[in-house]
Amino acid sequence: MRGYRARMVRVTGTARLAAITGAESRNAGSGVVATDLGILWDDGRGGVLAAFGDTYGERWGGSGAGPKHADWRCNVLARSTGTDLDSGLDLDWVVRREDGGAAQFLPGDRTGVREHTVIPTAGIAVGGRNHLHYMSVRRWGVPGSWHTNYGALAYSDDGGRSWTKSESAVWRNDRQPFLRRFRRRDQGGHPFQQLAFAGVVDGRVHLLGTPSGRFGAGHLARVGPDDLLDPAAYEYWTARGWTADEREALPVLAAPVAELSVQFNTHFGQWFAVHLDERRAAIVLRTADRLTGPWSAGRVLAAGSRFPALYGGFQHPWAADRPAVYFTMTQWRPYNVSFLRADLE
Repeated sequence: MRGYRARMVRVTGTARLAAITGAESRNAGSGVVATDLGILWDDGRGGVLAAFGDTYGERWGGSGAGPKHADWRCNVLARSTGTDLDSGLDLDWVVRREDGGAAQFLPGDRTGVREHTVIPTAGIAVGGRNHLHYMSVRRWGVPGSWHTNYGALAYSDDGGRSWTKSESAVWRNDRQPFLRRFRRRDQGGHPFQQLAFAGVVDGRVHLLGTPSGRFGAGHLARVGPDDLLDPAAYEYWTARGWTADEREALPVLAAPVAELSVQFNTHFGQWFAVHLDERRAAIVLRTADRLTGPWSAGRVLAAGSRFPALYGGFQHPWAADRPAVYFTMTQWRPYNVSFLRADLE
């Protein structure tokens, strides 16, 4: 732990501010009756984009995902410009289809692989272009586990209204090179199947990745802003330095890490990592002076005892200068997204 100077950050209380989606939300409509995630990032154009996962309309089952015939879309995208975060998260628009309902903005795989759904995991705006990381889910496993075909990037040059899947920025979930480093429960796969973009640091985009599922550790990578779509340009942290060989990446965030978001909090002068800790059934906050760590233990922001069947934990990018964490949270029952504030000191 030598060199770890981060001040202790204590959680003093957490409040559910408002529903973001669902019947009780001010954002009800657009054919979104039930959905999850709510991944937030600054779009570089004066707004915040919010990406949601599997989404259902009328005839939704009433708890959890499904059924498929209930106007199922693998993903939907909305935008917010509200600055009064304590009143909730209002959505100004959604990417729409011809009938006016929220559209699936990211299409499924067209290469013929078996694919169940296409789920966004992180977003970032760099140089006027929005980049979205997503995972191609091959199949769901036991609770907390799933198997991906690959993680990949898509991009938008019109503020998120239309998207193009990159043909080059694809990280296939090849199990063999990583077998020694991951337990079977982690699917033994590629450590960058899900991402959290930390932003541009020292002229490079930094990001943390996890394998598919909710039980893996967090690994750190970086790349030049102009090279996001070039996998060969990425470097990976090994605890001794940076390498171009992703197989040499070593964890910086100890497992279990799921639904991760990372940003620098200027009020405390520390990096904040918010994620689900599946084993504790809680969304937790971990802090560090540097992205390379060491990272603190997780401090509970939201507990499953108070918010049953919770997951997610995606920070709002416009609250990074406050003594609080504003974040989205999903509950499987009901299958919808809320906006919360956790006060810190």
